[in-house]
Amino acid sequence: MNKVLVTGATGMIGSSMIEQMLMDDIKVTAIIRPNSKKKRNLLTHQNLDVQECDINSLSSLRERLTAGYDTFYHFAWDGTYGDSRNDARLQEQNIKNTLDAVNLAHALGCGVFVGAGSQAEFGFVEGALSDQLPKNPVTGYGIAKYTAGKLSAVMCERLGMRQSWGRIVSTYGPGDNEFTMVMSSVIGMLKGERMSFTKGDQIWDYLYGGDCSRAFYLIGKHGKHGKAYTIGSGKSRLLRDYIIAIRDIVNPGLEIGLGEREYYPNQVMKLTADIGELTEDTGFIPEVEFEEGIRRTMEWYRSDNK
Repeated sequence: MNKVLVTGATGMIGSSMIEQMLMDDIKVTAIIRPNSKKKRNLLTHQNLDVQECDINSLSSLRERLTAGYDTFYHFAWDGTYGDSRNDARLQEQNIKNTLDAVNLAHALGCGVFVGAGSQAEFGFVEGALSDQLPKNPVTGYGIAKYTAGKLSAVMCERLGMRQSWGRIVSTYGPGDNEFTMVMSSVIGMLKGERMSFTKGDQIWDYLYGGDCSRAFYLIGKHGKHGKAYTIGSGKSRLLRDYIIAIRDIVNPGLEIGLGEREYYPNQVMKLTADIGELTEDTGFIPEVEFEEGIRRTMEWYRSDNK
Protein backbone atom coordinates (compact mmCIF):
# COMPACT_ATOMS: atom_id res chain seq x y z
CA MET A 1 0.00 0.00 0.00
CA ASN A 2 1.58 3.25 -1.21
CA LYS A 3 -1.11 5.63 -2.44
CA VAL A 4 -4.66 5.67 -1.13
CA LEU A 5 -7.97 7.48 -1.66
CA VAL A 6 -10.43 7.94 1.22
CA THR A 7 -14.00 9.27 1.08
CA GLY A 8 -15.61 10.34 4.34
CA ALA A 9 -12.11 11.37 5.34
CA THR A 10 -13.09 13.87 8.06
CA GLY A 11 -15.11 11.40 10.12
CA MET A 12 -13.84 9.70 13.26
CA ILE A 13 -12.69 6.55 11.49
CA GLY A 14 -11.46 8.12 8.27
CA SER A 15 -9.39 10.86 9.90
CA SER A 16 -7.83 8.47 12.42
CA MET A 17 -6.94 5.93 9.72
CA ILE A 18 -5.37 8.65 7.57
CA GLU A 19 -3.22 9.76 10.51
CA GLN A 20 -1.96 6.19 10.92
CA MET A 21 -1.23 5.92 7.20
CA LEU A 22 0.70 9.19 7.11
CA MET A 23 2.86 7.91 9.97
CA ASP A 24 3.68 4.94 7.73
CA ASP A 25 4.67 7.25 4.86
CA ILE A 26 1.66 6.39 2.71
CA LYS A 27 0.39 9.08 0.32
CA VAL A 28 -3.29 9.83 0.90
CA THR A 29 -5.91 11.76 -1.05
CA ALA A 30 -8.76 12.73 1.27
CA ILE A 31 -12.10 13.35 -0.46
CA ILE A 32 -14.21 15.69 1.66
CA ARG A 33 -17.46 17.61 1.26
CA PRO A 34 -17.09 21.18 -0.04
CA ASN A 35 -16.65 23.68 2.82
CA SER A 36 -16.69 20.87 5.39
CA LYS A 37 -16.50 22.17 8.95
CA LYS A 38 -14.75 18.94 9.89
CA LYS A 39 -11.77 19.66 7.65
CA ARG A 40 -9.92 20.66 10.83
CA ASN A 41 -9.94 16.96 11.81
CA LEU A 42 -7.31 16.35 9.12
CA LEU A 43 -3.60 16.86 9.67
CA THR A 44 -1.57 19.24 7.55
CA HIS A 45 0.99 16.93 5.98
CA GLN A 46 3.13 16.83 2.84
CA ASN A 47 1.73 13.41 1.93
CA LEU A 48 -1.92 14.44 2.33
CA ASP A 49 -3.86 15.87 -0.62
CA VAL A 50 -7.36 17.17 0.17
CA GLN A 51 -9.93 17.20 -2.62
CA GLU A 52 -13.32 18.81 -2.07
CA CYS A 53 -16.08 16.97 -3.92
CA ASP A 54 -19.76 16.34 -3.26
CA ILE A 55 -20.29 12.66 -2.59
CA ASN A 56 -22.91 12.55 -5.34
CA SER A 57 -20.35 13.74 -7.91
CA LEU A 58 -17.43 11.36 -7.42
CA SER A 59 -17.04 10.73 -11.14
CA SER A 60 -15.94 14.36 -11.58
CA LEU A 61 -12.68 13.53 -9.79
CA ARG A 62 -11.45 11.63 -12.85
CA GLU A 63 -10.68 15.01 -14.40
CA ARG A 64 -8.65 16.18 -11.37
CA LEU A 65 -6.71 13.08 -10.35
CA THR A 66 -4.26 10.93 -12.24
CA ALA A 67 -3.82 7.16 -12.02
CA GLY A 68 -1.28 5.57 -9.70
CA TYR A 69 -3.40 4.75 -6.66
CA ASP A 70 -3.60 1.24 -5.24
CA THR A 71 -6.35 1.26 -2.57
CA PHE A 72 -9.71 3.01 -2.20
CA TYR A 73 -11.57 3.35 1.12
CA HIS A 74 -15.22 4.37 0.96
CA PHE A 75 -16.60 5.71 4.25
CA ALA A 76 -18.86 8.55 3.02
CA TRP A 77 -22.58 7.93 3.54
CA ASP A 78 -25.63 10.18 3.86
CA GLY A 79 -28.55 9.43 6.18
CA THR A 80 -26.90 7.66 9.10
CA TYR A 81 -29.25 8.64 11.92
CA GLY A 82 -32.83 9.66 12.69
CA ASP A 83 -35.57 9.58 10.08
CA SER A 84 -33.00 9.80 7.27
CA ARG A 85 -32.13 6.15 7.88
CA ASN A 86 -35.45 5.21 6.29
CA ASP A 87 -35.37 7.77 3.48
CA ALA A 88 -35.54 5.27 0.62
CA ARG A 89 -34.43 7.68 -2.11
CA LEU A 90 -31.49 8.94 -0.04
CA GLN A 91 -30.36 5.40 0.73
CA GLU A 92 -30.74 4.45 -2.92
CA GLN A 93 -28.37 7.33 -3.77
CA ASN A 94 -25.85 5.93 -1.27
CA ILE A 95 -25.81 2.65 -3.20
CA LYS A 96 -25.20 4.53 -6.45
CA ASN A 97 -22.41 6.54 -4.79
CA THR A 98 -20.72 3.32 -3.69
CA LEU A 99 -20.77 1.95 -7.23
CA ASP A 100 -19.49 5.29 -8.55
CA ALA A 101 -16.67 4.99 -6.01
CA VAL A 102 -15.78 1.56 -7.42
CA ASN A 103 -15.67 2.97 -10.95
CA LEU A 104 -13.48 5.86 -9.80
CA ALA A 105 -11.16 3.47 -7.96
CA HIS A 106 -10.76 1.36 -11.09
CA ALA A 107 -10.18 4.39 -13.31
CA LEU A 108 -7.39 5.58 -11.00
CA GLY A 109 -5.61 2.22 -10.97
CA CYS A 110 -6.73 0.77 -7.62
CA GLY A 111 -6.57 -2.97 -7.17
CA VAL A 112 -8.34 -2.90 -3.78
CA PHE A 113 -11.69 -1.41 -2.74
CA VAL A 114 -12.71 -1.36 0.95
CA GLY A 115 -16.21 -0.31 1.98
CA ALA A 116 -17.72 0.45 5.38
CA GLY A 117 -20.80 -1.55 6.32
CA SER A 118 -22.84 -1.75 9.51
CA GLN A 119 -24.32 -4.12 12.06
CA ALA A 120 -27.67 -2.84 10.72
CA GLU A 121 -27.17 -5.24 7.80
CA PHE A 122 -28.02 -8.16 10.10
CA GLY A 123 -31.37 -6.95 11.43
CA PHE A 124 -32.54 -8.82 14.52
CA VAL A 125 -30.37 -11.88 15.07
CA GLU A 126 -29.22 -14.09 17.92
CA GLY A 127 -25.57 -14.74 18.59
CA ALA A 128 -22.28 -12.95 18.01
CA LEU A 129 -22.27 -11.12 14.69
CA SER A 130 -20.30 -12.77 11.90
CA ASP A 131 -20.81 -13.13 8.18
CA GLN A 132 -22.03 -16.66 8.75
CA LEU A 133 -25.26 -15.36 10.30
CA PRO A 134 -28.28 -14.65 8.06
CA LYS A 135 -28.91 -11.03 7.06
CA ASN A 136 -32.37 -9.54 7.27
CA PRO A 137 -31.96 -5.75 7.57
CA VAL A 138 -35.08 -3.92 8.71
CA THR A 139 -34.12 -0.27 8.10
CA GLY A 140 -33.50 1.52 4.84
CA TYR A 141 -29.99 2.22 6.06
CA GLY A 142 -29.27 -1.45 6.74
CA ILE A 143 -30.82 -2.57 3.46
CA ALA A 144 -28.75 -0.03 1.52
CA LYS A 145 -25.51 -0.96 3.30
CA TYR A 146 -26.06 -4.65 2.59
CA THR A 147 -26.95 -3.98 -1.06
CA ALA A 148 -23.97 -1.66 -1.54
CA GLY A 149 -21.65 -4.30 -0.13
CA LYS A 150 -22.95 -7.06 -2.35
CA LEU A 151 -23.16 -4.99 -5.55
CA SER A 152 -19.71 -3.45 -5.09
CA ALA A 153 -18.29 -6.97 -4.69
CA VAL A 154 -19.92 -8.00 -7.98
CA MET A 155 -18.60 -4.91 -9.75
CA CYS A 156 -15.10 -5.33 -8.36
CA GLU A 157 -15.09 -8.96 -9.46
CA ARG A 158 -15.94 -7.88 -13.00
CA LEU A 159 -13.26 -5.17 -12.98
CA GLY A 160 -10.55 -7.43 -11.57
CA MET A 161 -10.33 -5.70 -8.20
CA ARG A 162 -10.28 -7.11 -4.68
CA GLN A 163 -13.26 -5.98 -2.58
CA SER A 164 -13.47 -6.27 1.20
CA TRP A 165 -16.27 -4.98 3.44
CA GLY A 166 -16.06 -4.03 7.13
CA ARG A 167 -19.26 -4.12 9.20
CA ILE A 168 -18.96 -1.74 12.15
CA VAL A 169 -20.79 -2.70 15.35
CA SER A 170 -20.43 0.32 17.70
CA THR A 171 -17.58 2.79 17.96
CA TYR A 172 -16.69 5.82 20.06
CA GLY A 173 -13.76 8.14 20.54
CA PRO A 174 -12.22 11.48 19.54
CA GLY A 175 -14.01 12.94 16.53
CA ASP A 176 -17.26 11.08 17.21
CA ASN A 177 -20.61 12.77 16.54
CA GLU A 178 -22.09 14.52 19.56
CA PHE A 179 -25.44 12.70 19.34
CA THR A 180 -24.09 9.19 20.04
CA MET A 181 -24.72 7.63 23.44
CA VAL A 182 -21.08 7.68 24.49
CA MET A 183 -20.18 11.15 23.25
CA SER A 184 -23.39 12.80 24.46
CA SER A 185 -22.80 11.20 27.88
CA VAL A 186 -19.21 12.44 28.03
CA ILE A 187 -20.30 15.96 27.09
CA GLY A 188 -23.29 16.04 29.43
CA MET A 189 -21.37 14.65 32.38
CA LEU A 190 -18.49 17.08 31.84
CA LYS A 191 -21.09 19.82 32.18
CA GLY A 192 -22.45 18.26 35.37
CA GLU A 193 -25.81 17.43 33.83
CA ARG A 194 -28.01 14.76 35.34
CA MET A 195 -28.73 12.43 32.43
CA SER A 196 -31.52 9.91 31.95
CA PHE A 197 -31.05 6.46 30.43
CA THR A 198 -32.91 3.20 29.98
CA LYS A 199 -32.27 0.40 32.47
CA GLY A 200 -29.22 -0.43 30.36
CA ASP A 201 -29.90 -4.16 30.14
CA GLN A 202 -28.62 -4.21 26.56
CA ILE A 203 -25.49 -6.29 26.02
CA TRP A 204 -23.16 -4.25 23.85
CA ASP A 205 -19.77 -4.28 22.15
CA TYR A 206 -17.94 -0.94 21.94
CA LEU A 207 -14.72 -0.45 20.00
CA TYR A 208 -12.44 2.59 20.29
CA GLY A 209 -12.41 4.61 17.06
CA GLY A 210 -8.63 4.40 16.66
CA ASP A 211 -8.83 0.61 16.87
CA CYS A 212 -11.66 0.58 14.33
CA SER A 213 -9.65 2.67 11.89
CA ARG A 214 -6.67 0.34 12.35
CA ALA A 215 -8.93 -2.61 11.55
CA PHE A 216 -9.89 -0.97 8.25
CA TYR A 217 -6.23 -0.17 7.54
CA LEU A 218 -5.38 -3.85 8.00
CA ILE A 219 -8.36 -4.97 5.90
CA GLY A 220 -7.00 -2.85 3.07
CA LYS A 221 -3.62 -4.52 3.43
CA HIS A 222 -4.56 -8.12 4.15
CA GLY A 223 -8.31 -8.64 3.68
CA LYS A 224 -9.65 -11.34 1.39
CA HIS A 225 -11.75 -10.72 -1.71
CA GLY A 226 -15.50 -10.78 -1.16
CA LYS A 227 -15.28 -11.09 2.62
CA ALA A 228 -17.36 -9.00 5.00
CA TYR A 229 -15.61 -8.64 8.36
CA THR A 230 -17.36 -7.79 11.62
CA ILE A 231 -15.45 -4.98 13.32
CA GLY A 232 -15.80 -4.81 17.10
CA SER A 233 -13.86 -5.41 20.27
CA GLY A 234 -14.95 -9.02 20.61
CA LYS A 235 -15.94 -8.22 24.22
CA SER A 236 -19.36 -7.29 25.55
CA ARG A 237 -20.79 -5.70 28.70
CA LEU A 238 -24.14 -4.47 29.94
CA LEU A 239 -24.85 -0.99 28.62
CA ARG A 240 -25.37 0.31 32.15
CA ASP A 241 -21.84 -0.84 33.03
CA TYR A 242 -20.50 1.32 30.19
CA ILE A 243 -22.59 4.27 31.41
CA ILE A 244 -21.35 3.89 34.97
CA ALA A 245 -17.76 3.63 33.72
CA ILE A 246 -18.17 6.88 31.78
CA ARG A 247 -19.57 8.61 34.88
CA ASP A 248 -16.80 7.31 37.14
CA ILE A 249 -14.14 8.69 34.79
CA VAL A 250 -15.74 11.93 33.65
CA ASN A 251 -17.56 13.12 36.77
CA PRO A 252 -17.34 10.73 39.74
CA GLY A 253 -20.25 11.02 42.13
CA LEU A 254 -22.61 12.54 39.53
CA GLU A 255 -26.11 11.10 39.83
CA ILE A 256 -27.32 9.29 36.71
CA GLY A 257 -30.90 8.33 35.91
CA LEU A 258 -30.74 4.68 34.95
CA GLY A 259 -34.22 3.31 34.18
CA GLU A 260 -35.81 6.71 33.61
CA ARG A 261 -36.23 6.28 29.87
CA GLU A 262 -38.15 3.65 27.93
CA TYR A 263 -36.46 1.47 25.37
CA TYR A 264 -36.95 2.46 21.76
CA PRO A 265 -39.55 0.46 19.81
CA ASN A 266 -37.88 -2.71 18.48
CA GLN A 267 -34.84 -1.98 20.65
CA VAL A 268 -31.88 -4.20 19.83
CA MET A 269 -30.92 -5.82 23.13
CA LYS A 270 -27.76 -7.63 22.11
CA LEU A 271 -24.89 -6.57 19.87
CA THR A 272 -21.72 -8.60 20.16
CA ALA A 273 -19.00 -9.12 17.57
CA ASP A 274 -17.22 -12.28 16.50
CA ILE A 275 -13.89 -10.93 15.23
CA GLY A 276 -12.22 -14.30 14.76
CA GLU A 277 -12.13 -14.11 10.97
CA LEU A 278 -10.91 -10.50 11.04
CA THR A 279 -8.06 -11.44 13.38
CA GLU A 280 -7.17 -14.56 11.40
CA ASP A 281 -6.97 -12.77 8.05
CA THR A 282 -5.49 -9.43 9.09
CA GLY A 283 -3.89 -9.89 12.51
CA PHE A 284 -6.18 -7.27 14.07
CA ILE A 285 -6.36 -7.26 17.88
CA PRO A 286 -8.05 -4.38 19.75
CA GLU A 287 -5.61 -2.41 21.92
CA VAL A 288 -7.58 0.27 23.78
CA GLU A 289 -9.79 -0.80 26.69
CA PHE A 290 -13.06 1.10 27.16
CA GLU A 291 -11.97 3.05 30.25
CA GLU A 292 -8.78 4.25 28.58
CA GLY A 293 -10.74 5.16 25.46
CA ILE A 294 -13.11 7.28 27.52
CA ARG A 295 -10.18 9.14 29.10
CA ARG A 296 -8.78 9.90 25.65
CA THR A 297 -12.20 10.96 24.39
CA MET A 298 -12.75 13.26 27.37
CA GLU A 299 -9.35 14.92 26.93
CA TRP A 300 -9.91 15.34 23.20
CA TYR A 301 -13.28 17.02 23.79
CA ARG A 302 -11.81 19.35 26.40
CA SER A 303 -8.94 20.40 24.15
CA ASP A 304 -11.22 20.76 21.11
CA ASN A 305 -13.64 23.02 22.96
CA LYS A 306 -11.33 25.41 24.82
